[in-house]
Amino acid sequence: MKAAVYIGKNELKISTIPEPELKESGAIIKVKGCGLCGSDIVKLREGVISSGSVLGHEVVGYIDKISGNKDFKLGDRVVLGHHVPCFECAYCRGESYSMCLEFKNSNIFPGGFSEYIYVSEKHLDNTVLKIPENMPDEHASFTEPVACCLRAVRRAVVKPGDIVLVIGLGSIGLIMGQMLKYFGATVIGCDLLEQRIEMADELGFDTVYKYTGDSEISGLIKSNFQHEGVDKAFLASGSDKSLPLSLNAVRDGGIILVFASVSSNETGFANNDIYYRELTILGSYSPSPEDLKNSINLIENNIIKVDKLFTIYDIKDINQAIKDTISNKIIKGFIKIS
Repeated sequence: MKAAVYIGKNELKISTIPEPELKESGAIIKVKGCGLCGSDIVKLREGVISSGSVLGHEVVGYIDKISGNKDFKLGDRVVLGHHVPCFECAYCRGESYSMCLEFKNSNIFPGGFSEYIYVSEKHLDNTVLKIPENMPDEHASFTEPVACCLRAVRRAVVKPGDIVLVIGLGSIGLIMGQMLKYFGATVIGCDLLEQRIEMADELGFDTVYKYTGDSEISGLIKSNFQHEGVDKAFLASGSDKSLPLSLNAVRDGGIILVFASVSSNETGFANNDIYYRELTILGSYSPSPEDLKNSINLIENNIIKVDKLFTIYDIKDINQAIKDTISNKIIKGFIKIS
């Protein structure tokens, strides 16, 4: 079958590889398309995956073969979450599903940028969802990213009336802002790029600032919204510079939610800032199966709007999609497989 195979930093090669086999319970899914995630870009840029690997997890496709599960049939159009927790360990009991060892070790095979993938019966039972009939493939591919944002907002215990800053307005930041609005927050966005600032404004952010400096942005927020600072700040940019801005903008006793990796492990929050200001620093990484189910409903009901967040590329043009993402020419790529 055809697949986009990793051959080196920022580069995939369209190659022929063996189709996965249905040797036991589970299913083979014929992939129609797959979203290009920011985590895929990080792995490609950093070269942290093995040669021959196939990336991609925001999969939309059809059930092509199935065994052992009675809830799906051949031809069902589905979207999925690629990891499945055990539901029994200390992490799962504490609802930290993405920290579960089984969650981390489970995956689809070989990856979404291929014509076919294998999913286990446990995937079918917990993280594979039928797509509503009228939902376009491209919209359905946002199920997992939207679920990630839903979990992040819940982890930060966002309440109606909270004033929240979203730093970084890529696809995750733009979805996060909409999710925060759904939870009743006043949402402020901040980014460097005019296109993203305009998109955030169009999607209903209360105010969007072009980044000019930490003190300037935090000063505007304190003058125009709340003199103590924002109640919560969400980091969605992947830039080291987002950390000092969040510290400048958040009020004492506030929450900073980290939803992005940065390039250096040396970058972090100072102990005394956290201690004397009683700040809460939270990470949020990946969704639970329940978040996946709720997110597809949010997309179907147009509560989370994704129709202007993606650009479609054929799989043969996947390297161009990667370049366009890295250069900020597009917000997010959707790779058509078949």
